[in-house]
Amino acid sequence: MTTTATTTATKTATTKHITCWLDFVSPYAWLAFDQAPRTLEGLNYQLRYKPVLLGALLKQHANPGPAGIAPKREWTYRHATWLGHAQGCGLTMPAQHPFNPLPLLRLALSCSDDGCINRFTADAIFRHVWLGGHDASDSARIAELKTQLSKQIRPDSEDQAKAFLRTNTDEANALGVFGVPMFEVDSKLFWGLDGLPMLRAYLDGDAWFESGEWDGVTKVQSGLTLV
Repeated sequence: MTTTATTTATKTATTKHITCWLDFVSPYAWLAFDQAPRTLEGLNYQLRYKPVLLGALLKQHANPGPAGIAPKREWTYRHATWLGHAQGCGLTMPAQHPFNPLPLLRLALSCSDDGCINRFTADAIFRHVWLGGHDASDSARIAELKTQLSKQIRPDSEDQAKAFLRTNTDEANALGVFGVPMFEVDSKLFWGLDGLPMLRAYLDGDAWFESGEWDGVTKVQSGLTLV
């Protein structure tokens, strides 16, 4: 399924194909989902959304995530809530976080023919999680969400949705996706809400990306000794 966020070109005639890797458990994925159309306004692009299991990506790198460090967990929730206020899209932490996102990821992918979801589906699920401060895992609320998405859900899609999620997560890991939201274009990865201005600069043809600085960072040696 090819997505949903194409604008009229003003700076380039070439359509850029962007993949957004996301998991609904991430508040920054909601914030970036809301912000991306404004940041990329005026460019000619096609944006597709691919759900992945964030926990599996974090586990691959032995990363507990922000919720695994108590003071960072509190700051992350505080910061994300403020950003939702400042950005104007709203964000209220759900009653429990982190939560198991599998039911929502599989529901999203039951609306897919190819492992990608459209913006309508993503928006409905993000709002289910991040607006209102409710329990994102509540079975009655998920049943209501399924009703809302009933026209999007493919027949007999349960097993296919599980397969899509495994394939998407494996593909993301192979590309080096280590967190969400992650935007990929031309084999370059841009991570997070605060990576959107950098993505915009790349799509605008900023000369920095041809200067060698992008690849130069891979030559920096680590001073950490792993034990």
